[in-house]
Order: sequence, then structure tokens, then C-alpha cells
Amino acid sequence: MPTSLSDVLQVVQELWPVENAESWDAPGLVTGDPSAPIERMLLAVDAVGLTVDEAIATESDLLLVHHPLLLRGVTSIAEDRYKGSLLTRLIRADCALLAAHTNADIVDRGTSAVLADALGLVDVYPIVPGAAPDTGLGRVGRLVTPTTLGRLARALAEILPATASGIRVSGDYDTRVETVAVCGGAGDSLLGHPEVTAADVYITADLRHHPASESREQAVLAGRGPALIDVSHWASEWLWLDAAADQLRSALPELEVTVSDLRTDPWDFVIVQ
Repeated sequence: MPTSLSDVLQVVQELWPVENAESWDAPGLVTGDPSAPIERMLLAVDAVGLTVDEAIATESDLLLVHHPLLLRGVTSIAEDRYKGSLLTRLIRADCALLAAHTNADIVDRGTSAVLADALGLVDVYPIVPGAAPDTGLGRVGRLVTPTTLGRLARALAEILPATASGIRVSGDYDTRVETVAVCGGAGDSLLGHPEVTAADVYITADLRHHPASESREQAVLAGRGPALIDVSHWASEWLWLDAAADQLRSALPELEVTVSDLRTDPWDFVIVQ
């Protein structure tokens, strides 16, 4: 009996329970017939023109993304608007669209946990614990061998896919680091959390000027506080796709599960002054 989209949805719910998503989030099925057969899945961070092109070109039956296309309300899906155009193209190609967002961030193999593992952190635990054991936002851990801030940033550059914006660092290159806090995606809301302020360095994405500046000023005043490493939002979450694909392949071995390696970071180049 062929695998249906409904079968995939059940596995996705077991891996990343939708009820554990943040209240503002919109994970789940965006378009698709639950009774439709699924043979081929494509995983990507974003549902954008490039990844929709790839899903259609590879004859995928399902595009599973991290970021929900309809996170914010829309009043039209007309084809002269990009969200309407993407949805229409997917529907015409019989390709379903499914999102797993904050419900996939907090699990024990979620975005931050995968990043922490890639850095080789040990004794890892969530910054903000969830209701279930080993779940929650972000992760804090310890490097087995302490290093410097500069060397950690260079190691991170080897781990993450390259982007135009690269990696930005606030702190002295030779500062000793051992305790590391990480949050895949936009994480400046956690800058004041005690687990973050107690760490030697905080790695996240989309750090804005004022929160970053205030964090560093407070660290200088207090004589303690984290150095900051700001990375691409897309890159910080792209690592999770391989882990998610492995889990899906184990649960649904009859399906072909592929990870997109297309860069959907929105920035194309920078000018260094």
C-alpha cells in the first residue's frame, strides 16, 4: 500500500508535535491532499522560488520546509503576489507544502541541538526548558577543550554553509571560551536570559544593533557576560535538515528523502569598507 501524505503527517507529528510550537507560529500542512500518495520528499529551510523550482523539477510530492510560508496572515493568494504564485505552482504540480518550525526547534534533535552537536559541545541542556524532558529553546554546553573566541568563530565558519554576510563577532579574538550558548535562527530575545549571560559566548542569528550593543555594554560593566557571534539565519538552521531527513528516512524507509543545498539566505554580496 503506498505511503500517503496522511502517513507522513503522522510521522511528522510524532517527531515534531505541533502543539509544542510557539503560540505565534503556524506550522503544519499548508497545501496538499492528505490522501495523496507520497514517494519523494524535498527538505528546505525556506519555501521560495528556488526551492519550489527544485521541488517541481525533481517531481517531489512534498516540500517540507522549516519556515512557514503563511506565518503572517494574507488576504490574497493571487498569482501576481509571490506567496500566491508559489502556492499555485505547487498545487498545479501536485506537490504538497508542509512546515515544521518552532515545534522542530525545541526537540532533542532540533535546530539548536544539531548546532550544539556540530560544535562538539558536551553536557548540553536547553536555555529555556520545554514541558518534555530534553526539549526547549536554544542549547547551552561546554567545549571539551577550551579555545579562543576567534578560533571558535573560524571553526563555525567551517561547519556552516557559506553566506555573503559571513560571521560577525563581538569580543576580543583571544578571549578564552568554554561555555557556549546557541540558538538557531533569530535569538536576540534570549540575550538577557541567565543561561546566556553566564556563558562565555552566545551564537545566534539576526542580532540587531541595540540588543547586541546593550548586551556587550552590560558585560563590560559587570566584568562578565557573553561575547557574541552572529551568523546567517538560514545557515544556522540549514544543518537541521540533514538530521530531520535521517529521522524521516528511518520512519519512512520507502520514501526518497532529499535535502536541498540551495542557498536561500537573502543576501548576495557585501562590500567591505
